[in-house]
Amino acid sequence: MRRYIRALMLCTVFAVFSSLYVYSRLFYSDVSVEGNGPKRVFIPPRVPGARRGAADKTGPRNPPWYNRYIMRQRGHVDAAQGRPEHVMHLAVVACGDRLEETRTMIKSAVLFSIKSLYLHIFAEDQLHATFMEAMESWPTFIRSRFNYRVYSISFPSEHAAEWKKLFKPCASQRLFLPLILKDIDSIMYVDSDILFLQPVDHLWAFLSHFNSSQLAAMAPEHEEPRIAWYNRFARHPFYGRTGINSGVMLMNMTRMRSTFFKNDMTSVGLRWEELLMPLLQKYKLNITWGDQDLLNIIFHYNPEFMLEFPCQWNYRPDHCIYGSNCASAEEEGIYILHGNRGVYHNNKQPAFRAIYEAIQKYSFGTDPVTSLLDPLQEELLKTTHTYCGKSHTLLTKRLAHSLVNINRKAPRGR
Repeated sequence: MRRYIRALMLCTVFAVFSSLYVYSRLFYSDVSVEGNGPKRVFIPPRVPGARRGAADKTGPRNPPWYNRYIMRQRGHVDAAQGRPEHVMHLAVVACGDRLEETRTMIKSAVLFSIKSLYLHIFAEDQLHATFMEAMESWPTFIRSRFNYRVYSISFPSEHAAEWKKLFKPCASQRLFLPLILKDIDSIMYVDSDILFLQPVDHLWAFLSHFNSSQLAAMAPEHEEPRIAWYNRFARHPFYGRTGINSGVMLMNMTRMRSTFFKNDMTSVGLRWEELLMPLLQKYKLNITWGDQDLLNIIFHYNPEFMLEFPCQWNYRPDHCIYGSNCASAEEEGIYILHGNRGVYHNNKQPAFRAIYEAIQKYSFGTDPVTSLLDPLQEELLKTTHTYCGKSHTLLTKRLAHSLVNINRKAPRGR
């Protein structure tokens, strides 16, 4: 009998110590430590009175590339609660000689925005100071419309060089926004060669059109299959009839982070962070347009996750270089201009370059009609020898409406 009592006591003592050990491991598992062990790092909220824009260089010196949390600002949404955000988030990536082009894109976004705008600017470190100086040099009534933060370019460390050189320098950064901006629910991504010709708010409003499955929105790569690229030359799967163009991209990043994506590599769905590198390894010898091709492959297998918006939201030289082939722009005008192929900086499409230079040269606080629209219309009349120049009324239809509205709200001489 005594043997049984002793055995029971030993088992009881062992159970107590085991419970204490398990409890201690659970308790300390969420604590950040130096060296080995889990590291959950975030950027603390900026203290009151700090500058509105700042380079993102706080926190530990060597945190994991993806572990950069952005604290919610006043008016942001709690993604879990699903309430609409009062602040619109816009992301852009700038590397190499894209600084001035990016600054002009931001200028067009800020000029026409109605609600508050938060800019997420990803740039090479040597460009940070110049970006911040440009933002801070704008008049007070303009700076009050937006907030911003400048980030370093950041890729998974094991394959950083491969991602950075994919297609154009840093272009594939957009693929990792859901993993970097973990505290942001939804965002608009645009290429640096984008110009807004009407309020950013109208693009942001597409998020409210998403059904329960959709998590991204883009425009088709082309409207006319006979002259489209993907259906004639692509050596990989692509979305829809003619593919999608990722120069303007809306993302519900909360859904992107939690969704399992069908693919042609495994029989089970993969999360976004699990999908990207295997996809690149499988198709890197078959893709031409880098990260845009990867997005086409992803949404080829998951078309139910995509909302396709009309071509006037991503109007490119392809839509007019062989004659007008964007029906929605002919009806309503052009909402967003995309100057790909370097047309803002060469003479191949002078109509596109004229719009870019008009916005670039415009001084905040001056009359936008007499200082921007009138000179632009004169320049566009000089471009009617080109197919795109013949569509000059489409290029200024929405812009003219937007500039008239600016006249009503922008103070002068400040």
